[in-house]
Amino acid sequence: MARPDSATTSAATGTTPGGAPARPRATLALTSAATAVTLMAYTAPMVTLPDTASDLGTPLSAQAWLLNGTPLGLAALLLVAGSLADDHGRRRIFLAGTLGLGLTTALGAFTTSTWQFTLARVAQGAAGAALLASALGLIVHAFPTPRGRLHATGVWGAFVSGGIAVGPLLAGALPNWRLGYGLLGAAALVVAALGSRTLTESRAPRGGRPDVLGALTFGVALAALVAALTLGRDGWLRAPVGLLLALAVLLVAAFVAVERRAATPMIDLGLLRRRRFLASSAGGLFTGLAVIGVFSYLPALIQQTLGLAPLTTAWLFLLWAGLSFAVALQVRHLAGRLAPRTQLALGFALHTVAVLTMLGAVGAGSWPRLLPGLVIGGIGSGLLNGALPLLAVESVPRERAAMGSGAQQTFRYIGSCAGVALTIALATSAGDLARGTDIALMVSAGLAVAGAASVLALRETA
Repeated sequence: MARPDSATTSAATGTTPGGAPARPRATLALTSAATAVTLMAYTAPMVTLPDTASDLGTPLSAQAWLLNGTPLGLAALLLVAGSLADDHGRRRIFLAGTLGLGLTTALGAFTTSTWQFTLARVAQGAAGAALLASALGLIVHAFPTPRGRLHATGVWGAFVSGGIAVGPLLAGALPNWRLGYGLLGAAALVVAALGSRTLTESRAPRGGRPDVLGALTFGVALAALVAALTLGRDGWLRAPVGLLLALAVLLVAAFVAVERRAATPMIDLGLLRRRRFLASSAGGLFTGLAVIGVFSYLPALIQQTLGLAPLTTAWLFLLWAGLSFAVALQVRHLAGRLAPRTQLALGFALHTVAVLTMLGAVGAGSWPRLLPGLVIGGIGSGLLNGALPLLAVESVPRERAAMGSGAQQTFRYIGSCAGVALTIALATSAGDLARGTDIALMVSAGLAVAGAASVLALRETA
């Protein structure tokens, strides 16, 4: 068994210099299981938000933080986690992230205030970033052939959808929202223990120190952006909102300057000249903005407006997430017939149709009117989750697979943070939740159209 500090692994052969096999099936099983636990922890508050907010005394204007803690940690750390995994060992970063996920998720069960819960969720997201960014790097190392990568990334993408499906169902079935966090924390620790005995180390070191300054500027820029979007609910023209947006812009500019000078940057800015990388990033960003943003808050909205219980809401949204899982598991069969960018555009188009069919359902007090949209949206989400991992690893050189994964998922969770904050702001600022929900759904449809247009426009030229 290779140790975390073992010699550099051969990226071409999928074995260590000593000949230890990468154990592809075990690698895929463990990385997929850990990914599912991460997404279960991420989506658990979707149906427990009213109870959690009541228990913690969270006002309506601050509920975005209860949902946005984990995606904030994910978005802030995914880039640096991806570069660290490639440089210093994907197995090492994966195990550290899985262990951290277990501890921070369990910690969330003991919080007693909004800020404590939010900080625990941010830490949970940071741990999840290490896990998710290194997982695809481990998979690419274990499956060196294009056919193998197609199969493995399809399965991994399906488990993203699977975690999204099971998380709310588990949380809604338990008598107390705190118990769910304890169970998910224990599951992550079990996966960490199994991974320490099974996974093989791989890396592609560039030398140099970790890009700490880049991580700090990027993380604070993202926090400022999310804070501005959250505060914007009470007035977009207020001075604090404008100052936070200006700070975010300045820090992004500083981040670009830092990355240009860093010896081992979080992200190679030369990748921005690759159309495939830009398409991967745009696909992740608009998936977060349009899809994750609206479906993260919609369960809480229909509980408040339609009076559904958490478990009933979870079963309702299992229709969307379960279909997403099934479709993502099958999309590998589309290889050669449908390019990943075309698949993304089709996924965005289906999401547009889905949310438009939901218009008026909340105002009519009718949950059956949501069903066609949940079905269509589930198929679209499955196409997105199946295409994004493959496009992420194909958009960068093979030795930078974790960086490519980290970059695409960073944009995904930046979009998620902004999308959740925007959805809550739109839904709650109209004075009427039914009217506000329709506005949020129409905005989501517009963002999905923009996502489809962006990935189609970024076709590679001959």
